[in-house]
Amino acid sequence: MTVSLLGLVGSPNAGGRSSTALQAFLDATGAPSTVVELGRAPDPEDLQRAVEAADGVVFATPTYRARSSGLIKAFLENTQRGAAGEQRAPLRGKATAILHTGNATEHFLAVDDLRSILAGFFAAQVLSPGLFLSGDHFDPDGGLAAGSLDLVAAHGRAFGEFTAAVRGAPAVTALAPLL
Repeated sequence: MTVSLLGLVGSPNAGGRSSTALQAFLDATGAPSTVVELGRAPDPEDLQRAVEAADGVVFATPTYRARSSGLIKAFLENTQRGAAGEQRAPLRGKATAILHTGNATEHFLAVDDLRSILAGFFAAQVLSPGLFLSGDHFDPDGGLAAGSLDLVAAHGRAFGEFTAAVRGAPAVTALAPLL
């Protein structure tokens, strides 16, 4: 089953570590994919339609104060979830993955914060474990360091399979947020 993927980069700077890691992640899935850099201020309606059209969405974001970037938060604040009279729910039942980058490994729990929001609030299906890449995972030129590419590729391959499985499970994709 062929799936289509969307990668959302929550960095204010295009082409950084989050973008580099996301591209390697998506390449490993073998699926057609589109990347949107939220820092380039995409049209909000076009962005929501892209999420609706994708079978899976990867959130790639730098970590700030042990949390996802403000661009990821702003995207989620402007995304309906089909509750309280909302007409759309682009993330409901959608396969999602989290890829955080950061300088300090102590901030790896930021992945759990975003996972909780995606799964609990939006009823998205989230690949676990999430992926946190510290500065040690990158070489001085900003590319993935030796060994890190294998880690990222393993998560990418898993996400490709996970997305196909979620797409083929109508009872799972029908689950809605509780409140």
